[in-house]
Amino acid sequence: MSRYLSITLAKRGVTCLAELLDKDAPRTCEAVWQALPQDGPAQHAKYARNEVYAMVPRFTEVTVGQENPTVTPIPGDLVFFDFPGGMLHRSFKEDVGVGELPGVIDLAIFYGRNNLLINGDVGWVPGNVYGTIVEGLDEMAEACHDVWRSGSVGERLVYQRHSG
Repeated sequence: MSRYLSITLAKRGVTCLAELLDKDAPRTCEAVWQALPQDGPAQHAKYARNEVYAMVPRFTEVTVGQENPTVTPIPGDLVFFDFPGGMLHRSFKEDVGVGELPGVIDLAIFYGRNNLLINGDVGWVPGNVYGTIVEGLDEMAEACHDVWRSGSVGERLVYQRHSG
């Protein structure tokens, strides 16, 4: 049976529904599912293009590893990144409230085309595609674009189990 989660940009009041890809990314899906709900300050990507994400404290003691990886996510992809402490610049970690953590989980949604996961400092940054948005992508894409244009200050990205 499929599992679903809702993803909300809280300040903007926009929610979408995503299906977990349990067959393609079982370890990632289980780790995320067991850790829900999760939320954090919303950020818009600088390099990847059409991505909004939240950094949260590591919620699994077991390393998930790569599964169903991509460097070219498509609209509607949910992507999981596990960043060690040295991967992120100190000032950025402090800005998103994870400055003291040895590492973080990045839970991202991609809302548009032509994304490329490359970082000028470290190169390719593959992430695990663990879900796909099945309802509300158009509204979420509009809200995500507004995060880009209007700013992310005060916005939170909220992930919750969907029962329905």
